[in-house]
Amino acid sequence: MCLAVPLAVKRIHGALADVEIGGVMRQVSLVLTPEAREGDYVLVHTGFAISVLNESEAQETLALFAELAEAERQLDEEEALRLSDTEAGA
Repeated sequence: MCLAVPLAVKRIHGALADVEIGGVMRQVSLVLTPEAREGDYVLVHTGFAISVLNESEAQETLALFAELAEAERQLDEEEALRLSDTEAGA
């Protein structure tokens, strides 16, 4: 399965861009999306911006990622409780 993540374009230098998510900066290639501009959101996969998104699309996708992360956190907590109950009963 492939995953592309929406990142905010902060600075462009030629065919490269500095992008940011959650305070983390990375450099990606804009060779596939030369229309990207500073302030845009781009979908990034394996170091390449593959599509330009509008802000609402990007925010919707980021919110879905946050929901998935929260669901995973809850499952991990439930599993830890289940294991501790099993160990306590052994």
